Amino acid sequence: MICLRNVQAADLEQLLLIENEGFSKEEAATKEAFKERIQLIPDAFIVAIQKEEILGYINGPIINQPYITDDLFEKIKENPNKGGYQSILGLAVSKQARNQGIAKILIKKMEELVKENERKGITLTCKQDLVSFYEKCGFVNHGLSESQHGGVRWYNMVKLSEDLN
Repeated sequence: MICLRNVQAADLEQLLLIENEGFSKEEAATKEAFKERIQLIPDAFIVAIQKEEILGYINGPIINQPYITDDLFEKIKENPNKGGYQSILGLAVSKQARNQGIAKILIKKMEELVKENERKGITLTCKQDLVSFYEKCGFVNHGLSESQHGGVRWYNMVKLSEDLN
């Protein structure tokens, strides 16, 4: 059975392994970025676990605008209690746990947090090959992002609160 919980400092090494399986060296969050997220936004950093092993995670700070900006990959601050947009800076599933619906479970949990905390919606960027996945999850493609993160072309994907199930 898959369980969800908030991140803990002891999760760091497993999280880094999954991050580096899912993203190129240029795209992957650094150890320092993960430490900062664990410390500052544990309320919006959810891990999926089965038998003490982390299978995947989702995380991101609350931001005031509907699109992610590259500075968020470097510096974040604690989340406000209410309002704003829930960004997703990272969503990754370990290679051996892929195609089991874990990413969708993590997105659903983030949607619950958005409702509970009266956020305006969820925003993320993804590469072209994942646009259709996020569209199936109810996100709307807002076109190319201005993000240059990792030297990749990203697409803005947004799901507003009123569109959450």
